[in-house]
Amino acid sequence: MISENIKHINESLPAGVRLVAVSKFNPNESILEAYTVGQRLFGESHAQELVPKAEALPKDIRWHFIGHLQTNKVKYIAPYVSCIESVDSLHLLKEIDKQAARHGRVINCLLQFHVAQEETKFGFSIDECREMLQSDDFKNLKNISITGVMGMASISEDATQIEREFTQVKETFNALKAEFFADKPSFCEISMGMTHDYPIAIRCGATLIRVGSGIFGERMYK
Repeated sequence: MISENIKHINESLPAGVRLVAVSKFNPNESILEAYTVGQRLFGESHAQELVPKAEALPKDIRWHFIGHLQTNKVKYIAPYVSCIESVDSLHLLKEIDKQAARHGRVINCLLQFHVAQEETKFGFSIDECREMLQSDDFKNLKNISITGVMGMASISEDATQIEREFTQVKETFNALKAEFFADKPSFCEISMGMTHDYPIAIRCGATLIRVGSGIFGERMYK
């Protein structure tokens, strides 16, 4: 079933859009089933779960950290993670830079923006982000690469609202690209859309979608 779900989703994706299979709370066996049909991008949101998976599973898997990340957890995932999609402060970015340097790595990061109505969602406002990108503290970071933006829409049945919020993420990407990253081809990713709303995200310009239950079924919480 997992392999069929992966194939179905990947075959439906337009060129330029990639699937992050959200494997959190799922066992290694399920991840390997997805791996056997070619899936290489997987998303985890807890350091204590990502690390043992990264150590046990094939080394060509590219792990994306997609959950809210506390600075004291960065050191655990720094050797393994391919991209941290949930950067929501300069404080966190400085810690990622520090831990990446310890391991001789440059870690890709996406800037998370708060566009949903829920207060519980994390992320920058555009003004906060501009202030950060203009700061000397940011300009001194050598072991991170900002490769795009991430956002989550409200949990809602209102497709118009979801589309409006995803459009806001895309417009934020466009503004930052023009203002700060015009000469950086690596700034190219827009991560948005989950199982219930990824078709809308794709229409609004997503390059990465994060699908969990649509692949693995309802999560098996530990």
